[in-house]
Amino acid sequence: MTYDDDNVFAKILRGELPCHKVYETERVLAFMDIMPRGEGHVLVIPKAKARNILDAEPEDLAELAKSVQVVARAAKEAFAADGLTIQQFNESAGGQVVFHLHVHVIPRFEGVPLKPHTGQMEANDVLAAHAERIRAALSA
Repeated sequence: MTYDDDNVFAKILRGELPCHKVYETERVLAFMDIMPRGEGHVLVIPKAKARNILDAEPEDLAELAKSVQVVARAAKEAFAADGLTIQQFNESAGGQVVFHLHVHVIPRFEGVPLKPHTGQMEANDVLAAHAERIRAALSA
């Protein structure tokens, strides 16, 4: 399958859609998931066009992995989480919904299950506050 330049993450990268950025490098962008499955749910994406892990360039994948680790450490600290769930889906059968490579970083707490993916958007002020907490942890 080919890369779709009109996917929502491509639009975010071009500045056509807003996001709550938490981390950015020359090759990677991390921002709050607007339909979080837990407090502090962040998406980390490569800036390069890649439908999923199957067609990503190795260099882009390496940079993505490095950034996932940076963001994961900050998210865990920012929310005083007990652990983290890191997820990455490939193709519809694998659970992928947006066809631009992305990694979910979700702070986790003992006894608190992940919220279901209902499609319900989080309030903008909550996302802004969560992004600020992670950015603060990144700069500490």
